[in-house]
Amino acid sequence: MPEMIFRVRWPDGTESECYSPSLVIRDYFIPGQDYLVGDFLEKAETALTQASDRVQARYGFACSGALGQIQIIRQNCALFLNRPDAQVRVLSFRS
Repeated sequence: MPEMIFRVRWPDGTESECYSPSLVIRDYFIPGQDYLVGDFLEKAETALTQASDRVQARYGFACSGALGQIQIIRQNCALFLNRPDAQVRVLSFRS
């Protein structure tokens, strides 16, 4: 399966590279687009769960990398959920 790295900028200006075992992330995010933190979290959880499910269907086991990435994104988003206007910018995709 083609893997993808998507780079994001958090509301505090820090940047992170996030892992997806599938290109499905392109169905949820657009590079250069800002997303409210809650919306970003919801889309990331959905996309990465779908990516893990694709790995499950193909190889018979869930993708621990995608599931771990969901946890990291949840932790990062938790820092900003009390700021209703806080946004995450998706910077780029790399496969």
